[in-house]
Amino acid sequence: MVPVSPIPDDREVAELIASVASVVSRQAAAVSADVYAVILREIPELRDDKAVLDLLSSSVHSNVGTCLQVIRHQIELTAVHAPAAALEYARRRAQRGTSLPALLRAYRLGHTCFSDWLLKELARQTGDVQLLTAATLAMSQTVAGYVDQTSEEIVAAYTSEREHWLRSRSAARAARVRDLLAGRRVNLSATEATLGYRLRQYHVGLVCWAGDAAAAADDISRLEHAIGHVAGKAGCFGDPVFLPRDESTAWAWLPLGIRDTFDATAASTVGVDDDIHFAFGDPAKGTAGFRLTHQQAVAAQAVALAAEPVPPRSVAFREIAPIAMMLGSADLLRDWVLTTLAGLAADDEHHARLRDTLLVFLQAGGSYKATAERLTLHKNTVQYRVRKAEESLGRPVTENRRDVELALLASHWLGSSVLITPGRTR
Repeated sequence: MVPVSPIPDDREVAELIASVASVVSRQAAAVSADVYAVILREIPELRDDKAVLDLLSSSVHSNVGTCLQVIRHQIELTAVHAPAAALEYARRRAQRGTSLPALLRAYRLGHTCFSDWLLKELARQTGDVQLLTAATLAMSQTVAGYVDQTSEEIVAAYTSEREHWLRSRSAARAARVRDLLAGRRVNLSATEATLGYRLRQYHVGLVCWAGDAAAAADDISRLEHAIGHVAGKAGCFGDPVFLPRDESTAWAWLPLGIRDTFDATAASTVGVDDDIHFAFGDPAKGTAGFRLTHQQAVAAQAVALAAEPVPPRSVAFREIAPIAMMLGSADLLRDWVLTTLAGLAADDEHHARLRDTLLVFLQAGGSYKATAERLTLHKNTVQYRVRKAEESLGRPVTENRRDVELALLASHWLGSSVLITPGRTR
């Protein structure tokens, strides 16, 4: 019959745990080095920033030392707080944009590695199964409690610093952008450092906004994601400047490097939420270009917002430049469109087809063949629609051709806001 070991009392368990912690404490430097090496090996994100590696080492060392003291002297966890070095490391990582999951994973890895040292020493000090089991449970609970409590403080320090850092950085970036847009003289190097963006290159200004009437809590995050998506699709050279304007609108600048062309249609919006809209300026260079392309994007947005009943998903300034410059007085613009297009300005499906066909016809230099190819229509259909459009105009399209084309362009982008419902007066 196998003899059964007596159940160990609490004092015996406590003495064994204290002895284990005392022995491991004498090896604290080796334990800390082991934990530090495991963290860097398993989490590449934490080994990239050489400037804070010493602080990580101090954080590990102080956590190991503190936890060993808690175990050795049976200190109540309610009286224990995260070491200063650990809190400072969390704050530094928040400033550098390190992900919180990476930081918490370091604690989980450290927990496992640290526990291995304790359990190996415990196994060396006793072979009594019941005593070994009781001590293992007690130490595991203490270590887990310490890691859990410390992690909460780390999360709080990280979150607070991240919010503060983002507010401060956002305020600094906003101030630099305001200076640039106002045309003030700026220190280029300092401004580039604050923005994290090179000004001595070509840029495309962008206004991005969420179209839903009720702003969602995460609209700014959605806009930032959308702008990053468009920048990636457009093959931009680096990260855009992103500046929230209000709770549902953001300004941005896309970096083009030495490239002086930008195809807004190639900057695919596939994968972006359907209610998000974009207005692009034209490529422009340097600090003056930074200001100009933004002004163009804002003007393009004004055209999109004036469109009825549904604003376009994406609009580029080069497509609507004359319309943007004519929007100084919406009433005057509408009256001019109605006068120029006469009966062709009727807001119905039939006249919309005629207007679209006539606009392409004029843009194609009056070529029926080219118009038919662009619209995938039969040439006779194009001829019929142009003739019907002229009947609605009340004159040949060759008369006042430039005004007609411009008025058609305005009706294409602005829709119902510059048209008239049949049967109603102006």
